[in-house]
Amino acid sequence: MLNATPDGRIQPSVSMSDICPWDDNTPLDDDEVYVPFLREVELAAGSGRFVIEESDSARLRFFKKDLRHNNVQFSNAKCVVVSGNSMLPVLRDGATVGIHVGKSSLGDIVDGDMYAIAHHGQLRVKQLYRLPSGIRLRSFNRDEHPDEDYTFAEIQDQHIAILGHVFWWGMFTR
Repeated sequence: MLNATPDGRIQPSVSMSDICPWDDNTPLDDDEVYVPFLREVELAAGSGRFVIEESDSARLRFFKKDLRHNNVQFSNAKCVVVSGNSMLPVLRDGATVGIHVGKSSLGDIVDGDMYAIAHHGQLRVKQLYRLPSGIRLRSFNRDEHPDEDYTFAEIQDQHIAILGHVFWWGMFTR
C-alpha cells in the first residue's frame, strides 16, 4: 500500500507485527519443528581427525509449512555453521545453513546448487557440479579458493560425502 505525504511524496506503508521472543523452554507451536545442528567433533587420542555428529543442545525452529514448501521432510532437516571466507559474498563466516540430508547422493546434485559435504571429517559448504569423471567443488570466492575437481576414485580415497542440499541460510551482517 502507498501513502501520499502532505508535500505530495509517495511512501510505502509498512505494517510490522510485534516480535515474540522465545527460548528453549518455549513450547513449539503446532506448525513448528526443531531442526538440530550437525557439528565437527574432534576424535579422541589427538588423531587430528574429526567426526560429524548431531549436537545435543543446538537447534533452530522452522515452520513446518516452510519445510513442506521446500520439499524437506522434517526428519531430513539439519543445520550447520559455515566457517571461513570461501563462500563470500553469499555466505559469511558464521552463517547458518539448513540442509536437506535426504538429498545426499551424486545423482541428487543440481549443478551450481550449494551442498554441505564431509571431506575427511571436515564440514564444508560448496557449490557442486557433476563431471563425467567425478565432481567439482566451487567456492563463490574463487580468487582465494579455486575450483577443486575430484575423480570418483579420489572421492573414495579422500572420504568425500554429500551431507545434503542447502535449502536455507541466515547470517548477521556484523
